[in-house]
Amino acid sequence: MTAPAGVGVSLGDFSVDDLETSRREFRQQLFDAGFLVPTGVDGLYLRDERFEQIARAIDAVVSRSCAGEVGRTYHFPLVMARSVLEATDYVRSFPQLAGIVNSFDGGDREHRRLLGAIDKDGDWPQLMAPTDLGLCSAACHPLYPPQQGRLPARGRVVEVYGQVFRHEPSVDPARMQVFRQHEVVYLGDADGARHHRDRWVERGLEIHHRLRLDIEAEIANDPFFGRTGEVLAAGQRAEVLKVELVCPICSFDEPTAITSANCHLDHFGAAFGIETSDGDVAHSACVGFGIERIALALLHTHGLEPSRWPAAVRDSLAW
Repeated sequence: MTAPAGVGVSLGDFSVDDLETSRREFRQQLFDAGFLVPTGVDGLYLRDERFEQIARAIDAVVSRSCAGEVGRTYHFPLVMARSVLEATDYVRSFPQLAGIVNSFDGGDREHRRLLGAIDKDGDWPQLMAPTDLGLCSAACHPLYPPQQGRLPARGRVVEVYGQVFRHEPSVDPARMQVFRQHEVVYLGDADGARHHRDRWVERGLEIHHRLRLDIEAEIANDPFFGRTGEVLAAGQRAEVLKVELVCPICSFDEPTAITSANCHLDHFGAAFGIETSDGDVAHSACVGFGIERIALALLHTHGLEPSRWPAAVRDSLAW
């Protein structure tokens, strides 16, 4: 992969310290060029219009790739019902990543305590109470509750675009705490779910190759928490339920997953009462394109001046 113009980061056999340095240097390059603006919180950035233009172009590429295949397209916000977060088992599996929305629900006395905490030691969050809202943990999660009931004979394919929160602050610019996912989700029988996942692995590779990204498909697992999580992760890899498309952004040895294709088996079908046309518990599968990560891969691969990117890349983005 050719290093982008103006980015003098050498990729190769990195130690952990070297990789951390590379991530910091690339993030600083993005700050200096104005694509990202620091907020004082690792993984939370303002994005300038040039970055958003890249993001919108990537989004359009994905939409064009599934034209004529999807039944409906949904756009979801960052928050969803906390009950959905609980029903997905996300908190059980990934408590380290989950977030909920707290708010003040007290009276005058509690308000005085709140003001005192703000003025005294800043420990006012303890006086806030959980609401019935959670932060969206995957773009497809709000999709499942409305699908309750029986599906059409051939299942259902839905395009989903939304914001996602994961509490994993990092200096790695590709590991943002708030980011966007563009997903294509299948609901139906087990064979259809596997077929959808496998077909979109190939389609995802094709999309990224058109963008001239150094992309590879790898069997992967989710970051399940704790000892039980180790067993879950091993099972996920053994059944080849998760495939990531990875691209070097800050290291060849530690490439970054920029797209993920997953088989959920009947997990969401059972949790949300979704059935096939035959009355069986529905299976599901999805492919999720990480919009910010793909934008960063393009900037790192082709340079920090999009107007000078290869013509084939610009054509693919319809620029």
